[in-house]
Amino acid sequence: MKRAVITGIGAITPIGNSVSEFWDNLVNGKSGAAFITKFNPENYNTKFACEVKNFNPLAVATRQEAKKMDLFTLYALAAAKECIQDSGIDLEQCDRNKVGVIIASGIGGMKSFEDEILNFAEIRDKPRFSPFFVTRMITNMASGQISIKYGLRGPSYSLTSACSSANNAIANALDLIRLGRATIILAGGAEATITEASIGGFNAIKALSTRNESPETASRPFDQSRDGFVSGEGSGVLMVEELEHALKRGAKIYCELAGYGTASDAYHVVATHPDGLGAKISMEEALTDAGLTPSDVDYINAHATSTPLGDISETKAISEVFNQALDKIQISATKSMTGHLLGAAGAIEAIACIKAIENNIIPPTINLNEVDEAIDPRLKLTPNKAVQKEVRVALNNTFGFGGHCLTSIFKEFER
Repeated sequence: MKRAVITGIGAITPIGNSVSEFWDNLVNGKSGAAFITKFNPENYNTKFACEVKNFNPLAVATRQEAKKMDLFTLYALAAAKECIQDSGIDLEQCDRNKVGVIIASGIGGMKSFEDEILNFAEIRDKPRFSPFFVTRMITNMASGQISIKYGLRGPSYSLTSACSSANNAIANALDLIRLGRATIILAGGAEATITEASIGGFNAIKALSTRNESPETASRPFDQSRDGFVSGEGSGVLMVEELEHALKRGAKIYCELAGYGTASDAYHVVATHPDGLGAKISMEEALTDAGLTPSDVDYINAHATSTPLGDISETKAISEVFNQALDKIQISATKSMTGHLLGAAGAIEAIACIKAIENNIIPPTINLNEVDEAIDPRLKLTPNKAVQKEVRVALNNTFGFGGHCLTSIFKEFER
């Protein structure tokens, strides 16, 4: 099968509206959490989130175009723009029939949906809906708008597997490249769910942290005192390119997308399997697909959302899969800084893996002051400070409601 490499990356995140800003803040342990500004959170149990700051939609769309799009689509357009620019590609010189777009989302246009339903409820006797209601809301529209903007006529779609969505998009891109169905796929995810219904819904299932007195310390994966995740938003986009195509155009190659594994917990709607069964299978499958052994892995970007059950099940799975190799593997949870971007999480965390390989730096897990005693003490969780370490292979875990598990693997490029 053909090989796939990463030749461009773009990011809009709560800690930076470019890859360089995002990476610098990751390495320096900066939290993106603060009190919510998108609505008045006074009556909510959780009053904070990791919002994107100072985003200018007019940098990627005209005022009229922006009115027709939900924020998650605008985030995706911005991340895609940076990704394309970073790749140095001249799309005019490409066969755009073989360039595709797969931008995933866990929820899609949540704010657009809320606004229209609230308007409908107010004027029920004479219902009026925006002609852009449906196209703002549906999850495939980020992929659609990117393909339209750049005239990309290859495979274009979205997929939804909750918090595994973006990682799933990256895995799909790898399959399409391997099979020769595309030469380039812009793959990733986008989410904009810091809304009243979303925060209220996650509060109702007690998934969110309620550490309102100290938002910046609320996301604390692996810590004994963690009490839930912190909502985040944004987008990450990767240019996944067929190796020979990249070499022919003299592309900068960040690393190789070496393989992936996918599985299901088949256990519960929102709870992970207590023993991390799906996570274990997905990591093992990813290693097999990439032709690697546990001892080849240098870094794991853990899913680690900061929930009491989820962090434990994932660490159990890591301990079982990597067992004898744990002494050489560094682990970190970048959600401690970005919050949980839901369907977009896998994309920005993939970028963290790619930058770790490029720079040989492991970003930290901030707010980790007292490791949960149920976690295997052999795990190197990178508390509070970045670590300099050679990174040749990085593994990216994502797990979602419904039991969806996806692990992708990036490795240093070698001809």
